[in-house]
Amino acid sequence: MKTQNHFILAILLSVLFFGGCGEERTVEKPVVALVKAIQVASGANFVEKSFPGKASAAQEANLSFRVSGPLIRFPVKIGDEVRKGDLLARIDSRDFEVRLNNAKGQLTRATAALTLAEMEYARVQRTWQQDRGAVSESMIDQHRENYHQIKAGMQSLEASVTAAKDALSDTLLRAPFTGIVVKTFAENYEDVQAKIPVVRLIDIADIEFTVDIPEDDISRIPQVEKALIQFDIYPDRNFSARIKEIGKEASETTRTYPVTLVMAQSDDIKIYPGMAGRARFASGANSKELHPAIEIPLSAIFKGSGESDFVWVINPESRTIKRRQMKLGTLTRNGVTVLEGLASGEWIVTAGVNTLNEGQSVQILRSAKVSRN
Repeated sequence: MKTQNHFILAILLSVLFFGGCGEERTVEKPVVALVKAIQVASGANFVEKSFPGKASAAQEANLSFRVSGPLIRFPVKIGDEVRKGDLLARIDSRDFEVRLNNAKGQLTRATAALTLAEMEYARVQRTWQQDRGAVSESMIDQHRENYHQIKAGMQSLEASVTAAKDALSDTLLRAPFTGIVVKTFAENYEDVQAKIPVVRLIDIADIEFTVDIPEDDISRIPQVEKALIQFDIYPDRNFSARIKEIGKEASETTRTYPVTLVMAQSDDIKIYPGMAGRARFASGANSKELHPAIEIPLSAIFKGSGESDFVWVINPESRTIKRRQMKLGTLTRNGVTVLEGLASGEWIVTAGVNTLNEGQSVQILRSAKVSRN
């Protein structure tokens, strides 16, 4: 009986041992929060950056005639400097002079006919007033209608004369602005067609320079007081420029915005379209807009004890967060400036800050850089 009890106990122990081996121990993993974050960058980086670009003429045009015909004068060649109103090319005007003379002749004859019709209409009116039976009303109506028909025809002929004058004037191609001839599309004595370019003219009194600005920096451009351009061919010379236009739509491939600068042509050095260089942006001595205070979005800030302002700073190695007290400055168009508490290169959480806890593990959803304001 004792032996049987020992046997049953051994079976029970075996069941408990092997049954326990089949169970898996569950280990709780820390909850990882998905967060939006930005990396704080030094504002000095933007001021010291240079952006590649290319020069272009502030004004340029492919010029053509409004009428067709053979060229009889083409006095300009590539490289010629011309002033506004100078003759660039001329079409044979004889056919247009004939058309103008014909139109004038028709207008002269119509004018005489109108004068005669007006006199006849006035005569029958006077006769009718003196003797109602001498002139019928139908005759008066006929003379009145004849007078108005000739008058209407006169308006059409006057328009024809004006059109003929314009066509004759269009046989002369003149420079619409002061500039340089950079290309010709025809030879003298060739037949040219209306609206087909004959000469290309550019104005280099002012030079435009277009650069592509990354989306991280584009918000700083409206705050810039001055820009300097350095051309590759003149590395020791800086040219002052001003911002003319800021593109409102980013390139889908590069995520950059086009910014156009404009500079006056130098007196001693000629800058021509196509010259490559780099542009730098700088703040003036009294500029407050580009003051090197770090700027962060308001959504990154939360209140702590004593109404202090805090942000969550991300440890890039451990991927955990730690709150840090901030000394805030002034509100800006993009958020608020931080006077103390953050350093360039640090990452901070920018959304859902009130749902996070000290030391919590996080994973960044989207990153960007914030420059100094």
